[in-house]
Amino acid sequence: MAIPLSYNIRNLFVRKTTTIMTALGIALSVAVLVGISALISGLNGALAVTGDPLHVIVMRQGSTAELNSTVTREQFQNLKFIEGITEENGEPMASLEVITVFNLPFRSNPDEVANVNVRGLPPMGIRLRETAGTLQISRGRWFDPGKREVAVGRGIFETNEGTSIGDMLNFGRGEWEVVGVFDAGKSAYNSEIWADANLLAVDLGRGGTLSTALLRAEDETTAAALKNRVTDDQRLLLEALSEREYYEKQTMSGQPVQTLGVFVSIIMAIGSSFAAMNTMYAAVARRAREVGVLRMLGFSRGSVLLSFLFESLLLSLLGGMLGCLLVLPLDGLGGRIGNFITFSITTFEFEITSGALLLGMSFAAFMGVLGGVLPARAAARQEVLGSMRNV
Repeated sequence: MAIPLSYNIRNLFVRKTTTIMTALGIALSVAVLVGISALISGLNGALAVTGDPLHVIVMRQGSTAELNSTVTREQFQNLKFIEGITEENGEPMASLEVITVFNLPFRSNPDEVANVNVRGLPPMGIRLRETAGTLQISRGRWFDPGKREVAVGRGIFETNEGTSIGDMLNFGRGEWEVVGVFDAGKSAYNSEIWADANLLAVDLGRGGTLSTALLRAEDETTAAALKNRVTDDQRLLLEALSEREYYEKQTMSGQPVQTLGVFVSIIMAIGSSFAAMNTMYAAVARRAREVGVLRMLGFSRGSVLLSFLFESLLLSLLGGMLGCLLVLPLDGLGGRIGNFITFSITTFEFEITSGALLLGMSFAAFMGVLGGVLPARAAARQEVLGSMRNV
């Protein structure tokens, strides 16, 4: 015969102080774990949605990122006429681009600076990305080719100083005027500043050698074939990979944070489990007579064990729900993290998924079982007469 659930719920309310303190400890452990999951999910989402299945990035062989790649104008002229590139108005949809970084202070703390990606691209580069997704100019206008003007991504505009329309940015060989802010949805392009490719290349002393080329294939099958054609062409000495593959590789930027977060969560979970264990041991000691009465009423040792274990589980699930509630305000909140591939910051939005919440509740349940099994066993092993002698 099972002990009624109301018995366990009543005991949690009777011990309000210990219940709240233990639940808070568990809640903090769950909040850290779910918060880190939301960060990683948001970062991975920003990088994953950047890749279009029809886009192929071409870099120098052996390059790990656009920043350390080189593609010459001569190589690009050969690339433009490879079979499989789609055309628009008779022009191949191919963009030769140059990438660099420079420092920008944060709006929240102007004394702190971070590397920001600056991408020089032709009008076709903008058109490529407009065709692929949700890219649009949200404030002002796009820069005019041949002018020292820039458009900044929404993420950079929101987090970095000096990126409002009309501001002047100093990089390369002079100043560039901010004339627009673009919104690229949740993609990593929001973390970039865009300028005219030819002017930026000259400023960087790279007039004939830029960084990468972006090609748009006719369909996904053609994209795979195009990638192979470029990589296998020994005259080009270039390497091609899908845009999606390129940005998926950058998700490793979040791995150190994820590892640290999980480590901290585990350490906190151990402490929370001991707190739950102490709470339940104290409950067993105080309720020795109750245990004796339950046994005299016919409840078995197994029923007593399950009742105390379930009470510990209820306590931990209460903490788990509280921890999930604590991190819910993070959903959709903007964040930034250093990218170890591009050596610049990547902006993203925290994304709390149902999977992260389920992970948090499962983690809480595990702590409850871990912290409750020994006290529950101790309660079940008490002798009836010995329990009744305790006051």
